[in-house]
Amino acid sequence: MRFQWDWLCLGVLLISSVTAETENEENLDADVEVEDFDMQSQETEVDRDKPSIEVVYQTPVPTGEVYFTETFDGGLSGWVLSKTKKEDIDDNIAKYDGRWEVEELKENTVPGDRGLVLKSVAKHHAISAMLTKPFIFDDKPLIVQYEVNFQKGIDCGGAYIKLLSSSDDLNLEYFFDRTPYTIMFGPDKCGEDYKLHFIFRHKNPKTGEYDEKHAERPDVDLKKFYLDKKTHLYTLVLKPDDTFEMLIDQTVVSKGSLLENMVPPVNPSKEIEDPSDKKPDDWDERPKIPDPNAVKPDDWDEDEPSKIEDPDAVKPEGWLDDEPEYVPDPNAKKPKDWDEEMDGEWEAPQIPNPKCETAPGCGQWVRPMKNNPRYKGKWRAPMIDNPNYQGIWSPRKIPNPDYFEDLHPFKMTTVSAIGLELWSMTSDIYFDNFIICSEKEVADHWAADGWGLKKLVASANEPGMFSQLVTAAEDHPWLWVLYILTLALPVGLGVLFCWPAKKTDEYDFKKTDVSKQIRKGELKQEREEFEDDEIDEEKENEDTAEDERREMEETKREFLKDTKKMGREASLSEDEGEGGEDLDDDEEENEVADEEENEVADASQEEGGISNKSDSEDEKKEAEEGTGDHPLRSVRKRRVRKD
Repeated sequence: MRFQWDWLCLGVLLISSVTAETENEENLDADVEVEDFDMQSQETEVDRDKPSIEVVYQTPVPTGEVYFTETFDGGLSGWVLSKTKKEDIDDNIAKYDGRWEVEELKENTVPGDRGLVLKSVAKHHAISAMLTKPFIFDDKPLIVQYEVNFQKGIDCGGAYIKLLSSSDDLNLEYFFDRTPYTIMFGPDKCGEDYKLHFIFRHKNPKTGEYDEKHAERPDVDLKKFYLDKKTHLYTLVLKPDDTFEMLIDQTVVSKGSLLENMVPPVNPSKEIEDPSDKKPDDWDERPKIPDPNAVKPDDWDEDEPSKIEDPDAVKPEGWLDDEPEYVPDPNAKKPKDWDEEMDGEWEAPQIPNPKCETAPGCGQWVRPMKNNPRYKGKWRAPMIDNPNYQGIWSPRKIPNPDYFEDLHPFKMTTVSAIGLELWSMTSDIYFDNFIICSEKEVADHWAADGWGLKKLVASANEPGMFSQLVTAAEDHPWLWVLYILTLALPVGLGVLFCWPAKKTDEYDFKKTDVSKQIRKGELKQEREEFEDDEIDEEKENEDTAEDERREMEETKREFLKDTKKMGREASLSEDEGEGGEDLDDDEEENEVADEEENEVADASQEEGGISNKSDSEDEKKEAEEGTGDHPLRSVRKRRVRKD
């Protein structure tokens, strides 16, 4: 199993290495020509505005048919500032006196790339320009695209554009909020309401009046596009099949149909409610009514209170009846500027009575309240189904006299100019690279030459992953716990499965095996004691061998005596039992006894010769065996020498 885990860990490391190498190769294969330079941290602190990469910027050039383009690299040529005033407001704020400038981005600057910047706060701004040629809503799509950067974020204000309707009396110097437009598109924000407008003015074919039709709100969260201080690309695509798409950074955030996803709808309903129809006076809309046959029970007392005093309650022991809950602060002093004639008599502020802190309570004791078991409240008759229920009344329907059906709302009023009419509480809103065309490829190529460079520079200047995580944790401290758990889990698993197992042999350690630190003098003393112990042990062994030899001789003599005694007793018993037996039996017994005596003598000599070499375990074994029934073992006793 351990072998398999080692291979698994090795495979994970190889996959990580290959992935990192692939990412490096992808970064090197960028379409834009990039020149790396020194990324040392010291140089970054010295010159923070210098981008981490150097890009070669060239003013974008359209690659197909266009109706309008603007990069602002050449200034404001062709743009007209409004000289009029807003209507129906105070003259002091009615003027369009907001200031515009053409300048580079403050952050993530692309050298040579400039844009239009709204500079004033809480002022009205209006600027416009004629299209290269009018756009006629016929059989070609309309694509409107431009860049916006809220360099200081946005509190309340918009960054939308208006495509002005073509007319003979269109004068850009008098461009203001009521100038007729065909389409309004772009971001807008006030408070916490983040919007992406798409509004078009639809002409009523019956009355000739124009009504604003608003696209339904996108389902995505738009907040980050307003607060991240990055340049974002806004694109509107209108198609002749009466469909639309709104994109941010070339990603669709909303799409739908001009016939189905506009508010209010382009085409009114065929029927409307009759404004002259009125609800009859006897129309009953009540689904339930009180039961008219119900009667209040006799024991129902409506006068019973919902709460009563608890009669079982007892005043806690130690309650201070004579002590008030609050007393004047003894440390308070009358202010020096206190004027009793103006301010009245000064009184010290009240503080909680210190004596009440250790007591159950102070002041007059009052019984606590409890729920009244006899309380029932006001009696009401139960509800039953209304037999006269007629449902919810609604006016009758009649044909809509203003009904019409426009099956192709894409055919809008021709557009001949573009304008920005804005009011903002935040300055330094950046606009750049406007384009109006009919081909998506043209708009995408235009975006790659402009917005693509800004995105590349911004990505290169972004802090590393670690810095972003630290920044996020500063705003949300609970993220530190998540970071720690995220790091601890793989580390713990790696240690558990990949760390080599340490094998240890099992030993039986004794207390005498524990090594101790011994000094030189102690070592010499122990050596001398050891030598003395060896000499004493040799002497003791010699004495022990001599004692054993003597013991063996004594045992041999005792054995011979016992054998002779047993032989005599046996012969006497035979003579008495059989009336005198042959003497040959006694001689045979004597011969056997002599043979056993010789064997015992030989065995004692051999044991005496090797007694010094036998260890304590053999001696213990012989001593234990000596407890048997054999006459020799019963008399042998040997002293076991202790080590």
